[in-house]
Amino acid sequence: MLFDAKNPELRRRRFRPIPVRMLVPNFITLLAICAGLTAIRLSTEGRMELAVGAIVFAAVLDGIDGRVARLIKGQSKFGAELDSLADFVNFGVAPGLILYFWQLHELHNGGWIAAMVFAISGGLRLARFNASIDDPTKPAFASNFFTGVPAPAGAITVLLPVYLAFLGLPKPPAVLTAAYTLLIGFLMISRLPVFSGKTWRMRVPPEMVLPVFVSVVFFIALLIGYPWYILSVGTVLYLFSLPVGWKSYRDQQKKAAAQGAAPADIVPPESAQTYVSKVVETQQDNRPARLN
Repeated sequence: MLFDAKNPELRRRRFRPIPVRMLVPNFITLLAICAGLTAIRLSTEGRMELAVGAIVFAAVLDGIDGRVARLIKGQSKFGAELDSLADFVNFGVAPGLILYFWQLHELHNGGWIAAMVFAISGGLRLARFNASIDDPTKPAFASNFFTGVPAPAGAITVLLPVYLAFLGLPKPPAVLTAAYTLLIGFLMISRLPVFSGKTWRMRVPPEMVLPVFVSVVFFIALLIGYPWYILSVGTVLYLFSLPVGWKSYRDQQKKAAAQGAAPADIVPPESAQTYVSKVVETQQDNRPARLN
């Protein structure tokens, strides 16, 4: 108390109320964590369809919490760290356990190792992203790409064998499922350039607002009515897009090198701080990108 009495400014900071606008996106993130933990419980009870649905719901929440934070200007460092923790639970631990209780347990220790490797890959993926977010030596065009498959996309993709089984197809051999799980884990921690889309700023003309709104509602209705068809097709299309993203990155890399290797590829020292500021601002404004 004596320390606080001598430092009234410190005391005011300690008891300063948190703005409500900063609590809203964090509440959405906590709701996503609840969905991920519930998915784990449902998988242990054998209710796999509901478990997978909870993961998809967590991915939807993950996609909107950052946008809500940007909309109401509720970004915070605490929220960004909480978002990374939620990603590890929802898109690393939960999918790995779902696959283990669904089929990988048939391989005993081998299946458990595959599930653990996937979960650990998700954690490493997030840690690498957080550590490299302020790297000023990145090529300017690299902001259009993720390094490796993002954690939410990895979680949705790795569950493809489950989607196909829900469609009535026979289960693949457990060894094949384990190999597929390890493959997606490897893609998450790899250096593969993957389209991010976070730099796209699409503006909808006024005359197109209603058609776009109807299209979004139609897609949501399809996802609710035919979830396993939509998720299966979407996953396959995403996997086919990975080589396209790699080729696009290589083409831009060659183009930058042709314009002047080092000056084109490396951000100049005098603009490095500006580049870092833009990256950090983007991260704070749209936290879902940090998840990847």
